[in-house]
Parts: sequence; C-alpha cells; structure tokens
Amino acid sequence: MGHGSSKEENGAAESQSKGSRRARLKQRLHLHRRRRSRSNSPSHSKRLDAENFAGIALLTLVRAEMKFKDKWLACVSFGEQTFRTNISDQTDKPVWNSEKKLLLEKNGPHVARISIYETNKMSRNNLIGYCEIDLLEFLTRDSDSNSNSEILDLLDPSTSDKIVGKISVSCSVEDPIETEKSFARRILSIVDYNEDGKLSFSEFSDLINAFGNQVAANKKEEMFKAADKNGDGVVSMDELAALLAIQQEKEPLMNCCPVCGETLEVSDKLNYMIHLTLCFDEGTGKQVMTGGFLTDKQASYGWMFKLSEWAHVSSYDVGLNSGSSANHIVVFDRRTKRLVEELIDEKIVLSMRAIYQSKLGLGLLDTGAKDILQSLSEKQGKKMNSVESAKDIPKFVEFFKDQINLAEVKHPLEHFKTFNEFFVRELKPGARPIAYMERDDVAISAADSRLMAFKSVDESLRFWIKGRKFSIQGLLGKDQCSNAFINGTLVIFRLAPQDYHRFHFPVSGTIQQFVHIPGCLYTVNPIAVNSKYCNVFTENKRVVSILSTAEFGKVAFVAIGATMVGSITFSKKEGDHVKKGEEFGYFSFGGSTVICVFEKDAIEIDEDLLANSARSLETLVTVGMKLGVSKKQANIGLPNIEKCVLQD
Repeated sequence: MGHGSSKEENGAAESQSKGSRRARLKQRLHLHRRRRSRSNSPSHSKRLDAENFAGIALLTLVRAEMKFKDKWLACVSFGEQTFRTNISDQTDKPVWNSEKKLLLEKNGPHVARISIYETNKMSRNNLIGYCEIDLLEFLTRDSDSNSNSEILDLLDPSTSDKIVGKISVSCSVEDPIETEKSFARRILSIVDYNEDGKLSFSEFSDLINAFGNQVAANKKEEMFKAADKNGDGVVSMDELAALLAIQQEKEPLMNCCPVCGETLEVSDKLNYMIHLTLCFDEGTGKQVMTGGFLTDKQASYGWMFKLSEWAHVSSYDVGLNSGSSANHIVVFDRRTKRLVEELIDEKIVLSMRAIYQSKLGLGLLDTGAKDILQSLSEKQGKKMNSVESAKDIPKFVEFFKDQINLAEVKHPLEHFKTFNEFFVRELKPGARPIAYMERDDVAISAADSRLMAFKSVDESLRFWIKGRKFSIQGLLGKDQCSNAFINGTLVIFRLAPQDYHRFHFPVSGTIQQFVHIPGCLYTVNPIAVNSKYCNVFTENKRVVSILSTAEFGKVAFVAIGATMVGSITFSKKEGDHVKKGEEFGYFSFGGSTVICVFEKDAIEIDEDLLANSARSLETLVTVGMKLGVSKKQANIGLPNIEKCVLQD
C-alpha cells in the first residue's frame, strides 16, 4: 500500500511538474500575443504572391556616433510598421545591436527610415537625427566587398543638407532554408530548460504538445530518434533544427502560430514560412526591436501607448472614419510607402472636437462662431504680415522640423521679413519634378498635401466627407456645375500648416473663368470634414476656376479658404493657357484645401490613391506626383508608378 501510494505521489508530482513546465512554455510562447494582435501588421496577415516575394531582410542597428546628452533610442519605420530599440545606456556611442526582419516585396515598400531620439524620464523625446535606406537597392547592388555593413549619415530633421552624426547598420537577405533552420533553433531554445544547448526527449515532447498538432504528437518519438544519431538520448539544436526544417516540408507541425494564434494555411509554404519567421521574431528575443507601432513618434513614446491600451483608450488607428474618435492623424507617405503622423497642437485638437463634433459646438457655430472665426483670421493675417512675426519662424520650423526640409527652400530663413513671407515660401527649381511632363494626358498632384481621391461623390460621402448636405452643386455653385461634374471624380488636396503652400495646375489647358464664392472659414482638418454637423467644403470661402482641357474635358479647380487663411492669391488670369506643374497661386497663413472635380469617366485615378482613400487613409503627396491618366489614353501603357513617385 505504502509503495503504491509513493508511486501515486511521484506520478502526481511528475504530472504537476509537467503541467507547470507546460504552463511556463505556453506563457513564453504567448508573451507578446496581445501586442501582436494590436499591431495588426500587414506583413503577417496579408497573403503574398510568390512572384512578388523579394526576400526577408535582416536589418541590424549596430551603433550611432553623435553628440549625446541623455539616453537614446532608435526607431525603424518600414511600410505600415514601426519598431523601436531598447534605450541605450551609453551617452558617447550608444550600442544597440538590435535587429529586425522585414518582408521585402518587389512592388512593396523599399525605403526604411531610421530615426534617433534623445530620451529621458523627465522631458519629451526629441528627434535629433534620421536617415533613409532603400533596402532593396542596398541588397541588390553590385559590390566587390562581401560586407553587408555600412555607415550612414544621420541628417538634421529640419534640413537634409546638414549631417549631425553617423549610424552603423548591417543588412542581409536570409536564405529561405536558413530562415527555416534559424526559426527552428529559436523556437527550440525556449524549451531548452537547462540551457545546455541540447534537448532531451522530455523537452522535445513539451514543444510538440504545445504546437497542438495531434498527428505530429503521435510521431514525436520517431522524429526524435531520427535526430538522435548516436542514441545518447539528447540531440544538438542544429541537428534538431535540420530535422524540423525537413519535417516542415513533408508535414507542418503547427496548425496555428504559437505567438499570435492565427490559423496557418499549411498548403501555402511561402506564407507559412514568412508568417512564422516574422511573427516569432517580434514575440521573442532579447535584441529584437519591439513592434506594434504605426509611426516612429508613437514608438518613441511606447510606454504611453501601453498605458492607453491598458485603459482601453483609442490612441492610433490606420485611417480616420470619425474625427471625434481620433487622437492623432496618421497618413500614408506615397514616396516611402510608410505611415507618418501629422503634428497638431493638442489644445487645438480638443478645441476642434468641442466645436465640430458636438451638438453644442453646432449651436456655437450657428450663434456667432462664424463671425468670430472670420475676425480671428483677419487679425491673425495682419499679425503674420508684421515685422514682429518673423521671430515666430524659428519656433515654427523647430516644431515641424522633420516635416519642413529647409534644403528645398529657395531662400535662407534670414531672407523672410515676416512670417507670411516664409509661409508662402518658394522652393528651389527642380525641387518638385513633374511626372511625364511631356504628356498632357497624365494628371499630377496639385499641391504638397494629404490627398483623398474618389471615383464619385457617393464614395467620398461613404469614406470621408460626413457633412449631411455636401454635393458637387453646393461646392461649385449652380452656374459652374454641369451635369458631367455631378457624377464626376473628386480629388481633395488638404494642406497642413507645415506644407509648401503654393498650388499648381494638375493638368494643361486654358483658364475659362474664376468665380469667387463668399463663405465661412471653418478649419479643413479631418476632425471638421468628418463632422456631421457642418459642411466645410460647401460653406467655406472659396474660388472656383474652370479649366478647359483637350484630354480631360472641363476640370473644376476649387481653392478653399480655412481658419487663419486670410487670402487666396492667384498668379494666373482668365484666358491664360497653362501647362501642368506651373504655379497657379498660394494660400496665406493657415491650413487650406484644393479640390479638383473631373467630369464623369474623364480620368482613371491611380489605384494606390483610391485604395488608401477607401480605407479613410489620406496619402501624403507632393506637387508633380502622378495622379491619374485620361481615360481617352488609359490603354497606353505607362511605366511603373514607383518611377514617377520616387523621382522626387
């Protein structure tokens, strides 16, 4: 009896030990599952065409050389993902040795931005330097050296012609077979409990059981014996990794990802391998950069967003469906194909929400706020034209230092005698190349702006404009609105205060007429555009010009005033024949908007612009980028869009 009881106790203890060990294993595998589900990273979730697969790049940030005062961290933004390193404890030459695997597609994002932030617990994180690296070009260029390391210049965020430091990086493409082996080694290291570099059968059994594949569980003894060449009951990590790589080709061991829990399509080897490699890298590893962020600014304040997530407070999202629920505005940079954050003063955001996103705010608008906005804009306009206002230029540049490139500006800062002179600044010749300049059947972006494009007004109302009474007739006015415009294509160019505020012709043609329409000066920020209580575009002060073109028919070009915009100035007159890309005019101080309305079936808008707009996601564009092609010539082939998007 006593002997039997001892066996039962030993068995219970062994069972409890196994249970505890498996629980620890499960906890380690699922350590970052919550963070991964929050990031919704497209590299893990979207299906990839094998023909578009370029490889998995391993990017490592080694160290930076700058003049440091406090601790530092680095962020890497690539496509719609951003990752951050640990905070460096060294102030002279911070060493990170942090790595991240990134999925490279032939038609996907190529440019990674590396941002360096100064950080401490008492003050705001400060962007001090950045660089960009075209990973696909870096990895495919001819080189006599076998080294994949490079030292890159770190540029001043406010001007790209000033170097503030250097950063050492390395980048390589993993061989697919080595990727599988590397993945197997990493996941197996989790169950190497005694960390001796070898796995016992008990440790291996725990791993297979954690995968939850019953078929594999029934074959674990067979697989283990195949790896245990000398029969000593243990196998090395490399031996077992090689065995599992072979087994994955025959019969995958996992039905779902052990990190994020997503069901895996075992018949699709390419996506299976990519998902496991990238997802598992994000969930484990001491030197792997932390993911789950959309922009580098969000990543630099990672601890804040952990708190907001814990408190169930909406912080960031891709796209903007309701201005009242958005704390920040995230837009898609067309040139680099990554997400960036638009800077807005927090107090202004709160004020705009109070006015434009509530019935109380609507009441204020109806009882005098319109007159207040008009008076405020006039006073602010006078102030910005005063000599005293010039002192505000450096502060403005500092606030938007990573979004205003002084190297592109035609004149140095000391040239501007008032703030408004700087606000309507000109750029150096060639700073904005015009796509397909020789082809009048190709339309271009009219402004440095955040762009939304819709095939019809109905689509714009569904995805972006929430005003209950918006219409093309209300926008253009009865006399200018022909039947062809009513069901036409709508393109909205929203200029933020930090943007270059001169607008240009999107098409070539003749200016047929100008029509000045009086109105209010509501803000054109998405918080107001997405308000159901007012109709920003049809109620604001605006100037409608009708362009007569050979390739697109009539095109309506609407320059819309906004809060703080005292005037809209045109550099052309009625009857002028104009070429696309030529300057049309400029807005004085404040944010503002240009809307182009094309006649029905006149233009085929680029698909990437339509796709982003369907997600309620604005696309950051610059003057001269390709917008679309005349449907008269849509059957004529054009080079890949990257060639014209990346030229500037």
